[in-house]
Amino acid sequence: MPWDGPEPYAPIGVPLVDLLDRVLATGVVVSGDLVLAIADVPLVRISLHALLSSVNERMPAPWPDSGPL
Repeated sequence: MPWDGPEPYAPIGVPLVDLLDRVLATGVVVSGDLVLAIADVPLVRISLHALLSSVNERMPAPWPDSGPL
């Protein structure tokens, strides 16, 4: 739904479904770090990386047989 405000540079609303469709069509990488600490002493650090993308039936599988399993 577009912004109906009087400002010329008002934000334009984008439905969440359209935003999710664009993100999954192109793919997105999500990354972050988690540090567990006690008394300001870091004990465990975990780095998280995830690739989010959609699957297309028209794309051939990269494996010569039915799959990796």
